Amino acid sequence: MVKTAAIAFATFLATVGPVDLAALLAALTPYHTQVERRAVAVKAVGIATCILLVFAFGGNALLSSLGISLAALRISGGILLLLMAVGMVFGEAAGSRRPSGEEALEAMQKPDISVFPMATPLIAGPATIGASLLLMAETRGEILLQLAVVGALLAVLLITLLLFMAASTVQRILGVTGLHVVSRMIGVVLSALAVQFMLDGLLQSGLVGS
Repeated sequence: MVKTAAIAFATFLATVGPVDLAALLAALTPYHTQVERRAVAVKAVGIATCILLVFAFGGNALLSSLGISLAALRISGGILLLLMAVGMVFGEAAGSRRPSGEEALEAMQKPDISVFPMATPLIAGPATIGASLLLMAETRGEILLQLAVVGALLAVLLITLLLFMAASTVQRILGVTGLHVVSRMIGVVLSALAVQFMLDGLLQSGLVGS
């Protein structure tokens, strides 16, 4: 259970990227007051939490209805996480959860950015949704392991909310260089987890021997 919780926490920490998103929130809300920014943060994290929990608990039913095996999910999820990790390590767009120029402009013009782009795709993005599906599928229905995964997810979302509340301070303390260092360190950990997911999937599929 502890191992499952640790793996889930590291995975969600990497895919969500709370520190990076805290700085991004400050950048997207330059004309918001502190109270308005905190309201955006609470709403965004709340909506993202609902999205991720729906996919976490409804993932097995979705996979069964589509005829997708756990091995296939492990391999595909590992590839997705690896692409993200490589981008994080080398500072390339593949690992970025930042919106495009058009999305950022639209977000800054909208009175409420909590749903888009903050809740999705920045917090509850494809990689995080895929990770929640994969990690919950690997629990094989064991309640304690499912609680460990959900607990890790909620812990990362709580960290995200707390950093959102102090978005301006995080951006000022870390600066551009600090944010890049944090992103690269997490990317290295995520890449190792991604490779492990793929190896487990290949072994379970029977394509390679143990």
